[in-house]
Amino acid sequence: MSTGQAKPLRVINSVAPIRICDNGGWTDTWFSGHGEIFNIGVYPYVEVQIKVFPVGERQHRIILFAENFGDVYPIAPGHNDRSAWDRHPLLEAAIEYMRIPDDMALHITVYSEVPAGCSTGTSASITVALIGALDRLTPGTMTPHEVAYAAHRVETEMLGLQSGIQDQLCAAYGGVSFIEMFQYPYATVSSIQVPNSVWWELERRLVLVFVGKAHQSSAVHEQVIKRLEAGGPEHQALDKLRKTAEMARDAVYAGDWTTLGRSMIINTEAQGELHPALISADAHRIIEVAQANGAIGWKVNGAGGDGGSITLLCGPTSSEKRQMIQAIERANPMYKSLPIYLSRFGLRIWE
Repeated sequence: MSTGQAKPLRVINSVAPIRICDNGGWTDTWFSGHGEIFNIGVYPYVEVQIKVFPVGERQHRIILFAENFGDVYPIAPGHNDRSAWDRHPLLEAAIEYMRIPDDMALHITVYSEVPAGCSTGTSASITVALIGALDRLTPGTMTPHEVAYAAHRVETEMLGLQSGIQDQLCAAYGGVSFIEMFQYPYATVSSIQVPNSVWWELERRLVLVFVGKAHQSSAVHEQVIKRLEAGGPEHQALDKLRKTAEMARDAVYAGDWTTLGRSMIINTEAQGELHPALISADAHRIIEVAQANGAIGWKVNGAGGDGGSITLLCGPTSSEKRQMIQAIERANPMYKSLPIYLSRFGLRIWE
């Protein structure tokens, strides 16, 4: 998308990874109180690019280009009202949160290779990348942790949405992480450092399958939240989910793929115990085909429900992994394997 003939004063780029295999998800929430989450940051990144111009040379101070949707439109800052953010509320609220300097005009492009509604924390990653890039316009520099929590506040405080903390932290830090939320929303992030041989083998074994439609399960999620809220932070289901995060962490340190796969399966079963609809018919079908073709682990990504994606862990033979992917994609033309690579880095910003 052209921004006209004028040369920008600055061009700021930022990228952030998406998240898969979030063992312990649901325990990073306000109703859990405390939690433990294991997750993996992967490519493809989400991307943000900001072109900065003198304010007097542009018709509009801020132009937002949501490239995946083909939406290009002006934003008028100074509206701290949810009703004013109507086309892409998360992006518009994040821009408002960062208080753009008055002497700058911006053309902001946001893009993701991952399909919308993939249940890979993509919206959180985009918010982290956008806030990180906008932070370059101000004298201070936010830490990755600060960027993650700013992105979380945009969702929960400005938009009033339900949101855990793990997606924003994964986008900010990347890598394979173990997150300990000691008191909502405060958490520490421990990067799981392993030899290259373990890292590469984990990357080789992982498969991300998109079911072909956006994740939509808000009604089911509200039912689950009410049930968990009534049970309190020590609800048996939440404790079971926390333990799968510890199990996954220890398995990766040991390079124990059988145990890692088992932790994913236990987590998915625990999701189903929260509500049967969290494991959709498509998820059951993909798991059935994957298991028949040698998969040793499967995790319905995110909170679960209709649409979204599944992380699969394969066995030791690469050709069997490829056969498994082919069998899944033959089972339903909508199912699609999305190429992924482990991200050693989280949020990156440069000019």
